[in-house]
Amino acid sequence: MAYKNTEQYDEAVTEALINNYKEVIALLGEDPKREGITKTPERVAKSLQYLTQGYQLDAHAILDSAKFHESVSEMIVVKDIEVYSICEHHMLPFFGKAHVAYIPNGWITGLSKVARVVDVYARRLQVQERLTIQIKDAIKHTLNPLGVAVVVEAQHLCMMMRGVQKQNSVTTTSAFDGEFHKNSTRSEFMRLIGAKLS
Repeated sequence: MAYKNTEQYDEAVTEALINNYKEVIALLGEDPKREGITKTPERVAKSLQYLTQGYQLDAHAILDSAKFHESVSEMIVVKDIEVYSICEHHMLPFFGKAHVAYIPNGWITGLSKVARVVDVYARRLQVQERLTIQIKDAIKHTLNPLGVAVVVEAQHLCMMMRGVQKQNSVTTTSAFDGEFHKNSTRSEFMRLIGAKLS
């Protein structure tokens, strides 16, 4: 399925989520019929469907939709791509930036498609480690580049609002393939995105 930003939802799924959220609200000790909360289950149901729309999207189709033959063989970097996702362990948000690079091997894709691939996998229940690898693999398998590099830097509300409550911690994950296994290529990428990995 090609990428589309939509707020059209399956009515049966929306209705089931609404009913479940009414029950959750009641179980938490709140009155789901109270004026300020009556529409909350519907809002949350639609919000969650929007935030997990990545399950209905195909990263490979997105890249293929703007795939062009070019003889370019220099590094292409798209950095500071905003990431908003939901931790699958506590269903709390994590957010930050993704930095993606690839070295073409005869094929390039539209720059916006790289950012959209990040969204495809971020808009799911996720862990940052898997998100990073999925982005790398989608680009690797669709464009067959000489190398791919992905770095994701994010803050996790499951660490900030609960548990250890460390408000200033940032988690960095990386995934490298092909030419980016070479120190010189990886170092150039890290310099271009302004990141430091030990």
